Amino acid sequence: MTISTGDRLPGAALMRMGEDGPETVALEDILKGRRVVIFGLPGAFTGTCSSAHVPSFLRSMGALKAKGVDEVVCIAVNDPFVMRAWGEDTGATAAGIAMLADPEGAFTAAIGMVFSNPARGLIGRSKRYALMAEDGVVRVWHPEEGTACDISGGESMVAAL
Repeated sequence: MTISTGDRLPGAALMRMGEDGPETVALEDILKGRRVVIFGLPGAFTGTCSSAHVPSFLRSMGALKAKGVDEVVCIAVNDPFVMRAWGEDTGATAAGIAMLADPEGAFTAAIGMVFSNPARGLIGRSKRYALMAEDGVVRVWHPEEGTACDISGGESMVAAL
């Protein structure tokens, strides 16, 4: 079942690169008492993800912060090594976007956003989406239809807030 507005996000053990290597991050800790925008996408270093989705949030960071967003998080079904490299390559890390890995796809499955496109080499990845959660409860839900990056982009999130 796919999440929707008003649902509480499930607990999740995501990963990031720390000073001593990969470390687990509890999503609940990121969300507790905060307004957090999360955007999910098929994968690091992929076409639309790199050319449109991440850049839309880079352009929107100031406006999101002005609307009271405490943190912006990008989640992909990748490993934390790749997410670190992609964050550095795109400028997302420098802009303050937390680049978190969902290596097993557990969070992605729990919110009903898993998809596969074997012809493109994408198996068990994430559909494209964006959401804003307040204290872990989804207040804005923007699942993308098809392969575009419209409603799930940064500018659409700013407009919804």
